[in-house]
Amino acid sequence: MTKKPDLRRYFGPLFLGALAIAALYLVTVIYATGEVLLACTLLVIIALAAWLYTSARTYAYRYLFPSIAAALLFVVFPVIYTVAIGFTNYSSKNLLEFPRATQYLLDQTYAGDSSTYGFSLYPDGTRFRARLEDQEKGDVFLTPAFAMPAAPVAVQAVPAAEAGFTPGDPVELSDIIANEDNLKKLTLVLPNGSRLGMTGFSDFAAVKPLYARNRDGSLVNNQDGSVLKPNFHTGFYETVGGEPVQPGFQVRIGFDNFKDIFTGSQSRGPFLQIFLWTVCFSALTVFFATSLGLMLAVLLNWEALRFRSVYRLLLFLPYAVPAFISILVWKGLFNQNLGEINLLLSSIFHIRPEWFSNPVLAKVMILIVNTWLGFPYMMVVCMGLIKAIPQDLYEASAVAGAGPLTNFFKITVPLIRRPITPLLIASFAFNFNNFVLISLLTGGRPDWPDASVAAGQTDILISYVYRNAFQDSGQKFGVAAALSTMIFLLVAVITVVQMRYTKIANDEKR
Repeated sequence: MTKKPDLRRYFGPLFLGALAIAALYLVTVIYATGEVLLACTLLVIIALAAWLYTSARTYAYRYLFPSIAAALLFVVFPVIYTVAIGFTNYSSKNLLEFPRATQYLLDQTYAGDSSTYGFSLYPDGTRFRARLEDQEKGDVFLTPAFAMPAAPVAVQAVPAAEAGFTPGDPVELSDIIANEDNLKKLTLVLPNGSRLGMTGFSDFAAVKPLYARNRDGSLVNNQDGSVLKPNFHTGFYETVGGEPVQPGFQVRIGFDNFKDIFTGSQSRGPFLQIFLWTVCFSALTVFFATSLGLMLAVLLNWEALRFRSVYRLLLFLPYAVPAFISILVWKGLFNQNLGEINLLLSSIFHIRPEWFSNPVLAKVMILIVNTWLGFPYMMVVCMGLIKAIPQDLYEASAVAGAGPLTNFFKITVPLIRRPITPLLIASFAFNFNNFVLISLLTGGRPDWPDASVAAGQTDILISYVYRNAFQDSGQKFGVAAALSTMIFLLVAVITVVQMRYTKIANDEKR
């Protein structure tokens, strides 16, 4: 009796093979769109998956692969991509790759010397018909029904008498304006072979390409004979006189963005000031929040204090409320004209501080709000650490006649200093990138009066990056990426210090 083959043994390899083919196809499509770095990252993940799931020696690592793949795709790739952008001139003026910028210029057209035709668009069910009228001879042409083009398309027009269509009300001008980009992709072909393109919202005419490419890569203007040459240092096509022509294209500029941060006359001053304020902001926030939290923790550990549980709950509430709500509430409280803080100060001291327009007061306000947001966490941490201190030490101190201050500085602080230090370093690193507070409370303002870049006197580095990347009229993505790279390195150094200090502390405990 012949034994039937077990087809189930082939299911796994066939499934993995089909999955690999689909993944490679996805990589090819991503590479074809110009995303080379993302395609390479996915290729590495696919190769790693093929190795892990086909080798018997790596069987144990198969369970770790999903987390490894996620880390590569969502952590490593964004970091590498951001660093790579920092070495380019990527901005709102230099968005396109060089081939796309070249093609954009080659697609530009201008009206030829032939007649101009009046254009109107008529609905025909869910489709449209175009009507052309020769403004000199009076000839009228109609097209068959067509869908609004999403890609370049040519439509043959025929004399209106032969079209068999009676136009109704034309499409409103506002709808034509809304569909201008699609209508520019429409080429209307007359019976004599003339090809017409859109030259205005109500005009079609014979169009000719505005630019033609020379063998050396330059572009010649067919209308006036001027020549454009690509400048791979500035990222623009430029005229003979050096005037740039939009759109620009992305080019590698090396360390120019990093050099501009430190040596550029426009950004050197704001960057150094913002960097110093970021360090001071983070350090002072940690100091004030920890000091207030530790003081309250000591008070709440006082056995003779009644209703301690109620106080703990009330003091922990600022941490329980979402930060963005608390920030917006404080923003209203500090309002110069209607805020309760200024109303109180005005009634007692007859002053109305300009919290949002005075740079010093704005920074004080930020520190007050951030201390309010941060002290409950430090209070809870310190309460736990104080509870872990043996009570025998305090009893022996009481027998020796020591007071509360002596107990605090000789027993409490020395015993909680080492375990709380890594948390202080982590808190410093968090506030170094505390974008939400700055964005919601002041938006980085007031701005520097003499700075030509988007920079405010309460900006920290991360908000400075955001304003340059997304809010400034120039949208300097390359400069913002360079700043982000520097912030990443600074936070990485802080993290390494924290991990090293934690390791030393653990070794000493052992």
